[in-house]
Amino acid sequence: MKLKRKNFFKSINFKIALVFALLLLITLEIVGAIFVRQLETENLQQFKTQVQIPTYIDNSLAEQLSGSNTTKANAQIKTMLSDINNSNIDEVRVIDSKGTIRGTNDVNDQAVVGQKTTDRNVKNAIYNNRSYTKNTYDTSNNSQYYISIVPLYSSNTTGNNSQLVGVLYVRANMKSVYNTINSIMKIFAVASLVAMALGLGIAIIIARAITRPIEEMKRQTQRIARGDYAGQVRVYSDDELGQLAGAINNLSIRVEESQESTEAERRRLDSVLAHMSDGVIATDRRGNITIINETASDFVDVTAEKAIGNSILDMLQIRDDYSLRDLIENQDELTLDFSSNERDLILNAYFSLIQRESGFISGLVCVLHDVTEQQKIDNDRKQFVSNVSHELRTPLTSLRSYIEALSDGAWKDPEVAPGFLKVTQEETDRMIRMINELLSLSRMDSGTTRVDMELVNINEMFNYVLNRFDMILKKDDNPAKYYTIKREFTKRDLWVEIDTDKFTQVLDNIMNNAIKYSPDGGVVTCRLLETHNQVIISISDQGLGIPRADLTHVFDRFFRVDKARSRAQGGTGLGLAISKEVVQMLGGRIWVDSVEGQGSTFYISLPYEPYEEEDLWDDDSQA
Repeated sequence: MKLKRKNFFKSINFKIALVFALLLLITLEIVGAIFVRQLETENLQQFKTQVQIPTYIDNSLAEQLSGSNTTKANAQIKTMLSDINNSNIDEVRVIDSKGTIRGTNDVNDQAVVGQKTTDRNVKNAIYNNRSYTKNTYDTSNNSQYYISIVPLYSSNTTGNNSQLVGVLYVRANMKSVYNTINSIMKIFAVASLVAMALGLGIAIIIARAITRPIEEMKRQTQRIARGDYAGQVRVYSDDELGQLAGAINNLSIRVEESQESTEAERRRLDSVLAHMSDGVIATDRRGNITIINETASDFVDVTAEKAIGNSILDMLQIRDDYSLRDLIENQDELTLDFSSNERDLILNAYFSLIQRESGFISGLVCVLHDVTEQQKIDNDRKQFVSNVSHELRTPLTSLRSYIEALSDGAWKDPEVAPGFLKVTQEETDRMIRMINELLSLSRMDSGTTRVDMELVNINEMFNYVLNRFDMILKKDDNPAKYYTIKREFTKRDLWVEIDTDKFTQVLDNIMNNAIKYSPDGGVVTCRLLETHNQVIISISDQGLGIPRADLTHVFDRFFRVDKARSRAQGGTGLGLAISKEVVQMLGGRIWVDSVEGQGSTFYISLPYEPYEEEDLWDDDSQA
């Protein structure tokens, strides 16, 4: 019920009726205001005439003020003032030209006679020698008074040379005047309210008949706003409202068709943007983002909700280098580096304008393409070509020098020729070994390397590899370097599924490096342990260690910590790179920990599932 009443007061029916009622009220109020104002003016004028002191009394009072006998004059003034019989006059005072009160008709205030007046208006009238009238309101008794101050002149002077002898102060209560005016105003106000109520009722009845079609059109437009286009507005007549109803019906049909087309386009656009591998950002003409797809949000590492409304210059972090005008006038491709400690990200940004048919530019579209991998591949390719060229140049230069020496006759010298031929053979073997390793890496990169997985007892396999290095030391009567291999293995047999040949190559590479870089008499510590689902192999040496800055590059191709020493010992710089590729093919991980000057430790982790001996026998029997 309250809701209906509230809606009624907001309806156009009530507003139309209210307009009629207000027009009626304003008309009545204007007429009433003029009437009451005129009535007030006439009543006040009549009241002022009624309270005016007769001229003969003024003359008599002026005569008494002119006399020299003050006591006798005051008695005569008192008598004359007491004879004034006017119910509207509250007080009459006579003040001489010096400001002394000479008489008052208030019997209860005779003590003021002979005192100086404190009324500023009286003093101004005496000083300025002119009459003064004023309407005042006394808050103590809520009454309104009319005050009249009239100069009194001596009778022995006339014209402009008359002499001021005092003033007559009259205060009259205007209550009777305003009581009459208020009574008339109340009657007029009641009549106005009655007229307004009747006018409001009649206006509501008339307005309802007029606004009924408007209400139906309002409900139809509300249904259109909610997406319901099925309803139709009833056409009551052929006037303007009827024509408007027909237009709304046509609009409903057109909007439905347009909405379906727009929704289909929106879904198509959303689908395209959502499944694009490139980031897309659209802006308004001020460069503030209006559309951003999920890929672009991931690129700039900001959610779509936070990106909307922000400047594209801030999102792409190019405000210091470019302005919005630069992007509009020159749509060149930009390369943006969003790399951080957590990720590497390089983007190519392509800009295009959003223009209307009139040529007005309403925004920009930016397409972000991830070229991180491409940049990395290009850099790796350049570095690879540089490294291969450098690595092959050294043995080829050496071969050329020795072959030229042999061609110049060194082959005839039985003491020099065998050494030259040995060096030539070693350099040739080194290049063949390097090319074979490059081919192996190439097959791993292309995914064509065959992996023969088998379940192997990693304890026995690791021991077998280490035993070979012990035998090499025992068979060599005069080894270049002595070393000791220390084993710290778990006592439990660990069975891991690996490619035996390739994993043996990994262990050989790491052991060769550990022995190569260990000092004479050093200890190489080999450990084997298990975790919940991993087998961990570690090989530690006591060499010079690896600088912290080089730890992340140890497994890069052709990378050497000590380039001169490694090349002198015949290394190709590909062993650890091949080891990393093999371990990753087996589903494991390889890493290194080193302290410079104290040695290095290489770790290999392989996936591991514990097997009981009975399970192994069962598998063999089923096979």
